[in-house]
Amino acid sequence: MKLRLGTRGSELALTQSRQVAQQVCDAFQQQRGEALAIEEVILETRGDADQSSALHSHSTPGVFTKELERALLAGEVDFAVHSLKDLPTQTPEGLQIAAIPQREDPWDAWLSTTAPDLVDLAPGSQVATGSLRRRAQILHEYPELEVVGIRGNIDTRIAKVKERGDAGLILAAAGLRRTGREALIRSTFSVSEMTPAPGQGALALEVRAEDHVTAEILALVEHAETRREVTAERAFLAALEGGCHLPIGAFARTSRGADSSSGTMILVGMVATPEGDQLLRLGTEGDGSDPIALGEGFAGSMLKSGGQEILAELLRRSDLTRESDS
Repeated sequence: MKLRLGTRGSELALTQSRQVAQQVCDAFQQQRGEALAIEEVILETRGDADQSSALHSHSTPGVFTKELERALLAGEVDFAVHSLKDLPTQTPEGLQIAAIPQREDPWDAWLSTTAPDLVDLAPGSQVATGSLRRRAQILHEYPELEVVGIRGNIDTRIAKVKERGDAGLILAAAGLRRTGREALIRSTFSVSEMTPAPGQGALALEVRAEDHVTAEILALVEHAETRREVTAERAFLAALEGGCHLPIGAFARTSRGADSSSGTMILVGMVATPEGDQLLRLGTEGDGSDPIALGEGFAGSMLKSGGQEILAELLRRSDLTRESDS
């Protein structure tokens, strides 16, 4: 039997996809006692083609996922592997997320040859990141620092940082670990220092909704606890009507009792303005068996506690940016 896997062509995307393919083949062999072949189909997305524009400047969501989903719907591939944090919360009609494997490290990582942490940087030091979420949290805590944008693959970003003389770079720890670059990590940020993007560190395996055979095979690598946690995070994001590239963070973790199958889920959420002058970070806990209700309810609490005003300010500032661009 053979399946066609749709993937982006970046080193990280290929590494993730190949790791998933191996997990699926191993699980298939173990359960059914026969081999499964997975053919790689490399596709270029809008986000890959445009390496100069800031991610938040793209007017439509899914800059790293739409081409993979188009190929799925067209029957050109049988399943696609996405970084879950890049995947819009609304799944296109005709598609479904068949499996979410166990999550990698969810934290943001600090890379620097000069300073062990942000607190050690001198005022005016340049910190590189391509994320508005990271930018907002850095500037909220360290307004004396300068945050500069950056795009490209891991090695390209590291080279740019060195060329420009930036003090350091912030990247997702999961990507560094998956590509064998964990030695570059100087430190990682806690959830209260830098709340991760919803779904960060997790992968999503997407299929056509009617393709029950492929969905059943991919379900062999499903990790139920990861699914519940990222579902709560993405429900929180969706309820705030936030896109993948807005300054919104969420992280859920299950605290399981000895006699509980789903346990208590702790959920932390963050929303901020891009310059970090306004930032709200709160936490809650609830029944992990209903992660959608937990995420949506928490979003409502965030809105009532000041999040609504921050989101309104985000909208106002984006309108001003569009007017100035025109």
